[in-house]
Amino acid sequence: MKREGLSNVHADKLFEQVYDYVLDGIRRKDWKEHEKLPSVRALALKLDVHRLTVFKAYQLLKQKGYVYVKDKSGYFVQPGGMLATASLHDPIVSAYVQRSHLSEIHQVQATYQFSKALIAPNLLPNLYFSEYVKKVFDLYPKVLGTYSTTQGDEELREALCRYYTERFRFYLTPQELMVTSGSQEAIDLIARVLVKPRDVVLLERPTYSPAIDVFLRQGANILAVEITQHGYDLEQVEQLMRTHKPRLFYLNPTFHNPTGFTVPLAQRKRLVELAEMYQCLLIEDDPCRDLYFGKEPPLPMFAYDTSGYVIYLRSFSKYVAPGLGIGTIACRPSLMAYLLSAKALSDSGTPLLNQKIFLHYFFSERMQQHLLKLRTALAVRKDIMEEELAATDWEWSSPTGGFNLWIRLPDSTPMEKLLGQCIEQSITFVPGIICDPQRELASWIRLSFSYLNEQQLREGIRRFVSEVRSLTAQAGE
Repeated sequence: MKREGLSNVHADKLFEQVYDYVLDGIRRKDWKEHEKLPSVRALALKLDVHRLTVFKAYQLLKQKGYVYVKDKSGYFVQPGGMLATASLHDPIVSAYVQRSHLSEIHQVQATYQFSKALIAPNLLPNLYFSEYVKKVFDLYPKVLGTYSTTQGDEELREALCRYYTERFRFYLTPQELMVTSGSQEAIDLIARVLVKPRDVVLLERPTYSPAIDVFLRQGANILAVEITQHGYDLEQVEQLMRTHKPRLFYLNPTFHNPTGFTVPLAQRKRLVELAEMYQCLLIEDDPCRDLYFGKEPPLPMFAYDTSGYVIYLRSFSKYVAPGLGIGTIACRPSLMAYLLSAKALSDSGTPLLNQKIFLHYFFSERMQQHLLKLRTALAVRKDIMEEELAATDWEWSSPTGGFNLWIRLPDSTPMEKLLGQCIEQSITFVPGIICDPQRELASWIRLSFSYLNEQQLREGIRRFVSEVRSLTAQAGE
């Protein structure tokens, strides 16, 4: 007999499926606050499960604070239980609470934007870019009259395959590449296709804040992997993979956001071996590869993957033309088919005009030469920020590429108050706590040196240091 309303999509154990069924009903207001739930016997009959299965589900709901018990009367819906703050850590509830903490900070208008890990518009060759916009309309006069394919413009995918093969030894076919509107769309697609509630997902600690939000929305059970200047503790990674059988490990091993760390080559190769050994997909996010200040970083992990356990994400949005919003997903055909189906449900493909402009702009000789100038400009800005911070006793590691400094402020710094006062002074930054899957890195912040000009950087950092010193002095009184 079919069990009404139950599915193994959301849970592996039967009582967890009952738990999901009831919790979903509470969320939809099938049962309202203080309303009595079906008796254990009645729900067991309806769902064709044993009474002990329903009892165990109800006990878990009670433990989580979603229901309460009246002696000899049964189970009732707890008022406010669905949106209680503590419940945001529950994987099922978080699947219905969709927020982007970083986006909320980016919406704040400020003179000194240290929160945006993005190239300053005046560092881009804007006049040169406009020439290519005109050129594209000459080459493709009907470009505005049609959609792209869901997978992306074939001409662009062929060019990118040649680029990836020549630069990184990927040996891709166009069928193994999808064009997206940046890396956030790619992360979202992967999460929707591959992650169901309670699946174990490994995330670096700290990590890219929107990735936490996306995987929490899917109801993932997130386990943290510490990242340091020297990479990961691979014994810890193997232990987590062996014990918890994670669905995937999302990582950003090159000029890591927010720390700036770069994982060494030997670890990259070993991670690919571990992924295959424990059947854990590696989601390699690589948005800053071209922005190195000295020697080039190690090859991506995808270059060493022979079994299809690495999905490679590459965004060109942050430093080529943010207004175009171009990124790619590279993976093997079996996974690509599922990603294409998911993308087809959300859009008809990344805008064709954007893809054609990017194709001719990015692969031009002048743009490749401009990348050399861009690296120099970013290195100068990083040095300026570090010069201004040198008078403090704060901790940070100097990155060899990317956009950010990951900084530890004095432990006595009242972070929420600091953020509020800085916003009043037209200064923004990223609190480290939103980059931490465990929400514990309360003394850390991310400051981006890429978005402001040199004069604004100096003035903004001086004002920021003054605000921190003033608050920490008050806290010490």
